[in-house]
Amino acid sequence: MTDPFRQPTHLLVMEEKEQPKGGPHFVGKKDELIEVKQSFITLEGRDILVIYHQGVFYALDAYCYHAGGLLLNGDIEHKYKLSLAKGECLYKGCNPKEKPPVPRWFSKGVKQRIHTVTETNEDVYVKLSEDTSWIESDFYQGEDGKVERAKTEKE
Repeated sequence: MTDPFRQPTHLLVMEEKEQPKGGPHFVGKKDELIEVKQSFITLEGRDILVIYHQGVFYALDAYCYHAGGLLLNGDIEHKYKLSLAKGECLYKGCNPKEKPPVPRWFSKGVKQRIHTVTETNEDVYVKLSEDTSWIESDFYQGEDGKVERAKTEKE
């Protein structure tokens, strides 16, 4: 399984430009985003990671739901994987009652907020999620989460 969160050879960090609230927000030209594979951008005060992986663009909250590390640095525990399409956290485990135990993928549920990516005439746009339910990655987008991220960065 390829790891879309591995350190990219190129990274595009985009400044937030004045765009209409609610989006969709222009995040870049398709060919430029494909070349860099990962782009960090702030939209309406929310830090987003745009990833190009296996021919598809994805957008999700930029900080790991668990400890607030930057996903573009691969700061997620190695025993977990995130579904880019759904924000679902997956882990591999065995049922010890099975003989022999067979490793399988299990879900911890949706933990990372995802956002909608669309392409129009070689331009790529992100529309922020309108889901009002709490998702764990939301914590690191708020003020308390910023404080926690700052503490972690000092360690």
